[in-house]
Amino acid sequence: MGKSHVLCQSTLKFAISTWMRILICVLGQSKVYEEASELIRDILNVDISAPQIQRVCNYYGEQINPLVKANIETVIPKLETKDKRDPTYVMMDGSMIYTRADGWREMKLGRIFHGSQIVDIQQNRREIQESIYVSHLGSVEEFLPKFERHLVPYKNKVIIGDGAAWIWKWAEDNYPGATQVLDFFHAKEKLVILAKHQFTDDKKRTQWVTHQAEKLLDNGVEQVISTLKTIRARNDEAKHAKQKAIDYYEEHDDRMLYRTYKERGLLIGSGPIEAAHRSVIQQRMKLSGQKWTVKGANAIANLRCYRQSGAWHIIENIVAAA
Repeated sequence: MGKSHVLCQSTLKFAISTWMRILICVLGQSKVYEEASELIRDILNVDISAPQIQRVCNYYGEQINPLVKANIETVIPKLETKDKRDPTYVMMDGSMIYTRADGWREMKLGRIFHGSQIVDIQQNRREIQESIYVSHLGSVEEFLPKFERHLVPYKNKVIIGDGAAWIWKWAEDNYPGATQVLDFFHAKEKLVILAKHQFTDDKKRTQWVTHQAEKLLDNGVEQVISTLKTIRARNDEAKHAKQKAIDYYEEHDDRMLYRTYKERGLLIGSGPIEAAHRSVIQQRMKLSGQKWTVKGANAIANLRCYRQSGAWHIIENIVAAA
């Protein structure tokens, strides 16, 4: 069977029914196009080629950006909360995907979630039940306005990030009243790198890193900076790592009040955005042999963000209206 099938009738776009176009978008954002085509054939006995699935996904994925840019509220997912004091976590990061024209390029991803959505599911293991994801393959100047349109409803923002200058410049310029937290594990990594070059004894190295990290967790960044300045570097690598750590801590010292943050019940790590890159972007877009156009990558990432945000009804509405 082909386009004569009943599921492919009575449409204005692609000669495919609204229901089938929605199904194609669901499968295309989850599976490589060839596999999506095989699934439709095996389950529904309908032949829709991989290139057709790609065209449908690209078309509807591309519809999202201009609608968001126009501030159409019905296409912007929202998180619900009953407590105005509930912190809204804002995280951003990038990961690389392979493009046809330019090789490896960075896909920006933002994640938004409420503190009340963090639940303990096992000892020492937490899960975030609901998040909003926003992506863009392109410049920071293109990504940030798109991301900001999703932040409008939320007041008590907690911005957590690594040392990327663009994140903190954006935070200072646009949300000066927000709580800013430098990811603790990136901060600790500076100690690990220095210790690797400074100490030859594994036990001494581990003890030193642990001791300095404990100081950081106790709002002791100034103590750690003082300690670093007294160290006599044993080689050029240690000297370089020492200065990098000092510069990093001095630049971000007001974002390293980890004891204060924990006393407020706040997260101090950016693990949720790193996990989001794996689940939202890389599971579909970093498979062996994949090469993306910029438009195709942004379209599929858009669809995946809405799917993972629990906002697929918005995509269904876009498909039905288009």
